[in-house]
Amino acid sequence: MNEHAISWFAIPVTDLERARTFYSTLLGITMPDLVTPAGTCAVFPQMETGISGSLNPFMGFKPSADSGVTIWLDAGDDLQVPLDRVAGAGGKVLQPKEQIGEFGYIAMILDTEGNRIGLHSPN
Repeated sequence: MNEHAISWFAIPVTDLERARTFYSTLLGITMPDLVTPAGTCAVFPQMETGISGSLNPFMGFKPSADSGVTIWLDAGDDLQVPLDRVAGAGGKVLQPKEQIGEFGYIAMILDTEGNRIGLHSPN
């Protein structure tokens, strides 16, 4: 496990430019595009910790007062290791390990409480 529990977060949006304007104005920041194989999102500035997140109009995420924001937990160096533990711990793999270009790999799981949680690693 790395230094931080959270690796990334995503705020689902239906209108990327409207959401970018809102968060940029709210926080007084600039949010550049991040182009990935899955689509384009807008990213929050990375802190010194390297933890950041995005406004995400793709991957099937929907804005919701009930379940909107998704976090990606830092899965260490190789995502497959914790992913192989999901079923044994009582969870379910919703999306298997998938490469996201130069940004490493992600997967989506369902925890024992019914929460959708992302896992992220460089390998």
